[in-house]
Amino acid sequence: MIAYAEQAKSCEDLLKEFLASGDRSSRGEILSFTGVGDRDVYNITAPFEDNGELVIAGRVEDRDKESSEVMFFVERSGQWMPRDGAPVFALQDPFFTSIGGELVFGGVEVYFDGEDRQHVTSWRTVFYRGRSIAQLKPFAQGPLTMKDIRLVELKDGRIGVFTRPMMVDGARALIGYTELGSLNELTEEVIDSARLIRHQFLPDQWGGANEAFLLRNGMIGVLGHIARMEENNIRHYYPMTFAYDAAAHKSTPIKLIATRAMFPDGPAKRPDLIDVLFSGGLVRHSNGRATLYTGVSDAQAHRIEIPDPFLEYETSGDMK
Repeated sequence: MIAYAEQAKSCEDLLKEFLASGDRSSRGEILSFTGVGDRDVYNITAPFEDNGELVIAGRVEDRDKESSEVMFFVERSGQWMPRDGAPVFALQDPFFTSIGGELVFGGVEVYFDGEDRQHVTSWRTVFYRGRSIAQLKPFAQGPLTMKDIRLVELKDGRIGVFTRPMMVDGARALIGYTELGSLNELTEEVIDSARLIRHQFLPDQWGGANEAFLLRNGMIGVLGHIARMEENNIRHYYPMTFAYDAAAHKSTPIKLIATRAMFPDGPAKRPDLIDVLFSGGLVRHSNGRATLYTGVSDAQAHRIEIPDPFLEYETSGDMK
């Protein structure tokens, strides 16, 4: 039986559960990027195929600035370098999926206070579509101040949409869900009207979806992050997963899948971002394992092989 979440758990309690679970033997590795000067590459996607070649999209940014670009990289002799001729987008935190045979790509568009490229005034998620990276064209945008909008193609051809409204129902942020008949229906109004998923975050903590997978039993596996803030605005971000039953509008309890200590030491963009892992994407393997791709401390990109976090839902039998 698959059990649904009945109450939210704090980041602290989820961390205790994970540390007691014995699933911490894996060790991450740093991905090496070149061809971007002194800039950092972080908050990457998982690799995806484009015209027969594996590509990673990553956020490229100076260590001391907030203005960034998203670039596409290919691996050459163990290093990831910019792909010749690929477009460059003035975005943050890229993501991708496949809908109806098309590549759907997106990221966060950030707005600054005039020429002051350090003072962010607002942001929104923007979407592009095309048969390949070279053919990507803009087609939709989310509401202002909403990140972490993610799409997934369902078994019947409909499209599931996860949203992340902020400051709603007394909470810092919640995840919502709605469905579309086609990509043409993806509008700000539809995104804003998504039904909220309960029992996931405490009011003073928050999270979001980073990637969604259609599971064999019809549920949707969600790779995301959960976060909290302590004194002096110190941030803690953890990669997490849950499964969502769209028919019942219920989700399984959130589970952490990695911590900063499982990755090599490295720099951080700022001291308050040391304990930040931003889930970029997950590649599921046929042997019960999966590779998580993640941004680390807003300064590097790492990957780690872990047990497939969605396998338990596909093999647990009936839902309840």
